[in-house]
Amino acid sequence: MIPGGGQPNMQQLLQQAQKMQQDLARAQEELAQTEVEGQAGGGLVKATVTGSGELRGLKIDPKAVDPEDTETLADLVIAAVQAANENAQTLQQQKLGPLAQGLGGGSGIPGLPF
Repeated sequence: MIPGGGQPNMQQLLQQAQKMQQDLARAQEELAQTEVEGQAGGGLVKATVTGSGELRGLKIDPKAVDPEDTETLADLVIAAVQAANENAQTLQQQKLGPLAQGLGGGSGIPGLPF
């Protein structure tokens, strides 16, 4: 309910929405610059991704390389990238979760998407 029963101040609502958009854009930029790591095979393969999920680096310990068994190495690479992406998703939820909740209907005013 709005105190006094009056209409909501549309300019104030628009300013709040604009601030939330700016905060969201800033958080997304931080995610794009933050790197997280995932690993597999006890650290034999390490993948680095940004908080937004872009693969930035891959380190493979020479002990993981067996010319007779490239399938295991491929599995380790996939597992390391998946682990890194899971860490990126956790980071996204931490950074964007509160902002997304604010944009997802927190105003309590029917018909407004924020």
